[in-house]
Amino acid sequence: MSIKRIDVGARMSGAVTHGNTVYLAGQVGEGESVTDQCKSALAEVDRLLAASGSNKSKILQTLVYLSDIAYFGEMNAAWEAWIDPANPPARATSEAKLAAPKYKVEFIVTAALD
Repeated sequence: MSIKRIDVGARMSGAVTHGNTVYLAGQVGEGESVTDQCKSALAEVDRLLAASGSNKSKILQTLVYLSDIAYFGEMNAAWEAWIDPANPPARATSEAKLAAPKYKVEFIVTAALD
């Protein structure tokens, strides 16, 4: 099976495909609020999935990290407005220190390819 790397950087790739699966690096967003950061990060998830030949209806699993679990409700509202309601993935959410203090939410996505 071939491996394809998308948005290759010095330390990581934005996405990697192998076989019929695409793995996205953790996606964080810009903005002050959790809602703004979710919208920004999920737009990048959309972009990377499209570049890989997939879309949000094919997401298999998402791991969500929050810098403060108190953001859970706000993140869920943004997530529910974005996700394909006919094809919700398996998902887990936990509190964690993120890469920089300004980040409040991070999404790690695994999806199927066509």
